[in-house]
Amino acid sequence: MDNKENEKRSGALNRRDLLKVITAAPAAALVPLAPAVTALAASGERGDPSGPYEPKVFNPHEWTTIHVLSDLIVPADERTGSATQAGVPAFIDDWLNLKGGLLKTEVLGGLTWIDMECNRLFGRDFVDCSDGQQKQILDRIAYPGKAAPEDSNAVAAFNHIRDLVLEGFYSSKMGVEDLQYQGNKMLAEWDGCPETVTSRLGVDYSDWENWRS
Repeated sequence: MDNKENEKRSGALNRRDLLKVITAAPAAALVPLAPAVTALAASGERGDPSGPYEPKVFNPHEWTTIHVLSDLIVPADERTGSATQAGVPAFIDDWLNLKGGLLKTEVLGGLTWIDMECNRLFGRDFVDCSDGQQKQILDRIAYPGKAAPEDSNAVAAFNHIRDLVLEGFYSSKMGVEDLQYQGNKMLAEWDGCPETVTSRLGVDYSDWENWRS
């Protein structure tokens, strides 16, 4: 999915919508990622660099679906590319292959639920639905506080998918650049935090001796 196609997808969640979803998510839905997997994402080495990534967990239809979902969650914008352009689907597949267990079952079950609901309501799989139809399904499960009780399992599954997409994107080279992260750089000297920051925290360097003691 290229940038122009992403821009045409009116059903895509924009970055502002995404932040709303993040703040609405329950803490129990967050996915703790192992350092090794996060390092894999940051390095950009998702799968064999000599050829196309071969999914280990997703079947071909699920692989297509996770690409579409990833780009709905983190679409391309004027600053950066989309989740799939950052290699997020491969990251998710790697992580589920490593983690397995209940998380894998919930994510795959969530993809099945999405297709079942789309077929029940629209007579086609999620990837074949219109932008508006896709948005209608995701609106039911993307906001936990507004979801119907009968959709609770699908909500939990989508929470996991969304968290994996965000972890994958914002630990990728593209995502780190989008965050404008300034860490991991050698400094000739350290002048301390700017006063504009320490004043907001109600501290200053005159308290340093007290902190050390």
